[in-house]
Amino acid sequence: MKLLIKNGRVICPVQNIDDKKDVIVEDGIIKDIVTGTVNEKDFDKVIDAGGMVVAPGLVDMHVHLREPGHEGAETIATGTLAGASGGYTTLACMPNTHPVNDNPYVTAYIKTKAKEEGVIKVYPIGSITVGQAGEQLAEIGEMLKAGIVAVSDDGSCVMNSYVMRKAMDYCKQFNIPVIDHCEDTNLKGEGVMNEGYYSMKLGLRGVPAVSEEIMVSRDIALSDHTGCKTHIAHVSCAGSVRVISDAKQAGIPVTAEVTPHHLFLTEEAVTTYDPNTKVNPPLRTEKDIKALKQGLKNGTIDCIATDHAPHSMEKKDIEFQLSKSGMIGLETALSLCLKLVHDNDINLPTLIKLMSTNPAKILGVKGGSLKKGEPADIVIFDLNEEWTYSDDKIISKSKNTPFKGQKMRGKVKHTICDGKIVWQS
Repeated sequence: MKLLIKNGRVICPVQNIDDKKDVIVEDGIIKDIVTGTVNEKDFDKVIDAGGMVVAPGLVDMHVHLREPGHEGAETIATGTLAGASGGYTTLACMPNTHPVNDNPYVTAYIKTKAKEEGVIKVYPIGSITVGQAGEQLAEIGEMLKAGIVAVSDDGSCVMNSYVMRKAMDYCKQFNIPVIDHCEDTNLKGEGVMNEGYYSMKLGLRGVPAVSEEIMVSRDIALSDHTGCKTHIAHVSCAGSVRVISDAKQAGIPVTAEVTPHHLFLTEEAVTTYDPNTKVNPPLRTEKDIKALKQGLKNGTIDCIATDHAPHSMEKKDIEFQLSKSGMIGLETALSLCLKLVHDNDINLPTLIKLMSTNPAKILGVKGGSLKKGEPADIVIFDLNEEWTYSDDKIISKSKNTPFKGQKMRGKVKHTICDGKIVWQS
């Protein structure tokens, strides 16, 4: 099929393009980006993107699709559709499924289901350890052959430094990143929110920021020792940003991500006791948000990832202390993060780089570019259209989000994956 996307503001960080142009797609591939008159009769379909932004499809390197094992919360089919509605064309899914993705058979299952039922691309992330128990290395080499692009025990921290060191030794040889969930579980204890004024006021056990900072420091030291590419997941506090910045200046191969909820919500949101504000790591302070935004500006933090974590009502809509941690995020991430552009914290090409180009590069997968010959993974969005996020607009199988009822500015109009329109508003 030949597709023409005309009159849009085309942004491609890889080619330093930010201009009004037309994008030509043929047989699922970017054929050209042109300026000038194009004969529309030569195309099977034409999309007029006048007044809209045309950019590489978004890439989320941190999602929980829950399948296999927790299909009541999300499936690959519903999760990828939710992603497409948010402008994503590529998702990398974490291994805390049931059974855990710690062997090539589960990896192959996820790949097959994604091919059969997914509307966008899915790349599995394998577990670092068997059962995510933190004790014995999983079959990393066999999972790599089956299709994983990284390893992580996300949701659990590998507390044993020797086990983490051996994982990095292996992954250095395989040239894949270790994605670290940095949390000293001894310091966290039974904490359910950020430790500070609000945890005392609300009578909830707190999680100190240092529980994250200590493990960030340890894993950066191990990365330096082994030479393994190490990616720090869901950075939430100022101290972690400082450590990561120092590591980058020293040439250590470390990258990092931040979630939209850690950029736009503080611990004060927990004062309603809404279980949807319970996340791990917990929501922090205004000071931490300021450091996270500065980290995005200066390149310390490389990308924005949703940590999309669907949970059923039975596990989420209960007493705060007992509820599961996490919120859905694929459908709101772009609209929320466009606030960074509207507030002049960063420019739009930088945001596209953070949400598309950089995560694709970190994972070593196709995406994040509109270069000629690349897969036609494209998002078209209106920078200024306002809309309200509500239950009836949620595509995900789960509804656990604190952003319901919030007015958003910026809306996805079309998502195109391999040249096929998989979502249109």
